[in-house]
Parts: sequence; C-alpha cells; structure tokens
Amino acid sequence: ASIVTAANEDDMMILNTTASADAVLEGNSNAFRVCFVDSAQGKLAADFIDENNMPKDVAIFYQSDIDYSVGLVKSFKAEAEEKGITIKEEQTFTKDTATDFSTQISAIAASGVDLVFIPIYAAEASTFLTQASGKLDGKTFFGCDGLDGILTKVSDVAYAENVMMLTPFASDAPDENVQSFVKAYQDKYGSTPDQFAADGYDTVYVIKAAMEQAGSIESADLIAAMTEITVDGVTGTVTFNADGEPEKGAKFVKIVDGAYTAVE
Repeated sequence: ASIVTAANEDDMMILNTTASADAVLEGNSNAFRVCFVDSAQGKLAADFIDENNMPKDVAIFYQSDIDYSVGLVKSFKAEAEEKGITIKEEQTFTKDTATDFSTQISAIAASGVDLVFIPIYAAEASTFLTQASGKLDGKTFFGCDGLDGILTKVSDVAYAENVMMLTPFASDAPDENVQSFVKAYQDKYGSTPDQFAADGYDTVYVIKAAMEQAGSIESADLIAAMTEITVDGVTGTVTFNADGEPEKGAKFVKIVDGAYTAVE
C-alpha cells in the first residue's frame, strides 16, 4: 500500500500484477491491477456454490494472518449469507502454525460437511490436503486463485483430487494464444505456467497496449488510456474500469485424475 501511496503522490501510474487485496487500490486513481480483487473472488465462489447446487453446509479453513485469506473469507461470508449457505465450521491457522493441521482437520471432519472452502495459497494447501488424506476423503475442497500451482506442491497429485478453484487462467484452455504461451513457457522453464505467471505475462501486454493507445509514455496519458483499451490476454479479454479493477471472466477448474478440468 505504501508503494501505491508514493505513486499517487508522484502522479505515477502503477499496474499491480498479483496484489489482490481490496486496500491496494484505495485512494489512488492512478493504480490498476491485472488480477482479481479478493472481494470479487469470495463473492464469485459463493455464487458458484449456490448456482451449481453444491452443498449449502460448508466449512472454512483459512490463514488468519494474511490479507489474502481474510479478505476472501469476509466477502465469501457476506455472499454466503445472501445465498443461504451455512458455515458449519470455521478453522484457522497462522504462518507459525502452518505445519500441523490435525486439530483443524478433526473439527472439520466432526462437522459432517461435504464442502470445505480453503481460500489459502498452494504451499499451505498442500500440507493441509496431505494431512487430510484418509480423514476428509470424499469432501470437495474449493479455493481461489492462490491455490493455482497446487499440483506442483503436493508429493502425490492424488492428494489434490477433487480440488476446485476459481482462477483467471486455465493452462488447458484451447485458445491459440493460451497454448502458444504455455508451450513457450514449458520450453523455457520446464514446467506448466500457473495463473501468477499468466497474470505477469498479461501485465506486460497491458502496458504495451496502454502505451500504444496513449501514443506516449507520460503517466497522465497512460492513466487515461487504461480505461480505453481492450487486451486479449492469456487470462481472458480484459478491460479496466475507473476504479482500476480488471473486467474479465473467471474460470472454474477441478482437478480430476491429476489434471485441471474446466467446469462450465
């Protein structure tokens, strides 16, 4: 947030790649982001559960000392209340307690829910899913874009089976630009890109489009151009609203047989 404040004072345009917290853009009309804002993701997750007749009794497991997790839970809870989704169990952890989740897993198992919302990052999720194996079998785990990359974190992809997530990027999407990006990334780095890589890639082309639209690299011209451009990126076709937020479609994927599968 201090970078955003400094950029505002200097009238400098700033384009965030993966800074998803709501507060990041607050009070700065010069700031934009390519990734989804946390409040939108939590709402979309609850809407998806509601619209797809998924279990209405859910548990939440999240990291209570990071803005990402806390922001997602706040917006998920608000929308869950609107949609008649009942939060039967809520369990948390912190950076210092991210190695042993046995108590939380037992509480979730005792709650009897079939759906567990896990708005956390892939590293911690891999520990949770590994320890939950044999104790929470048959449950559906649902997270957001921070879960992307989970298949490279777990020691066995079977631990991530039936995990669902909301993400702006799906590496198996048939779009030509997505497949050429995935191939180039695999050739260079030897792994499949996740949504963090995809957002980073799109950020460069958003800046390019803004420069072309503005016909200049002056900050005021770039800021004006940002709300005029449309970029056909690997995370979808994106435009930007006056609040600096991206307008692009979310994708829902499910891990089936160790691979991402698009969920319509």
